Amino acid sequence: MPIVKTVILLALSNVFMTFAWYGHLRNYSDRKWYIAAVASWCIALFEYLIQVPANRIGYTALNLSQLKIMQEVIALVVFVPFCILYMNQPLKLNYLWAGLCLMGAVFFIFKG
Repeated sequence: MPIVKTVILLALSNVFMTFAWYGHLRNYSDRKWYIAAVASWCIALFEYLIQVPANRIGYTALNLSQLKIMQEVIALVVFVPFCILYMNQPLKLNYLWAGLCLMGAVFFIFKG
């Protein structure tokens, strides 16, 4: 059960993280960089309020390397739809290759 809670919280956390890191490119591109930075910090606060408990819960069932690889996979799963749907970027075959590389990382990090 801790792994399921961790995945859900990390997914939610990554939604906030992705908007904090990249949302300003669409929403605040016409404003000074420091305005975008403050807006991003405000969003990132919510990301950290979810991410810290997610990592603490996950660390009860996973080792640190497993937790990190899980977070990276979740980040890509969140980022690709964000790119396509929110930022109107084209779907690229490179997303598939990156996903396959991460699946290899998952295999090796969770392998006995």
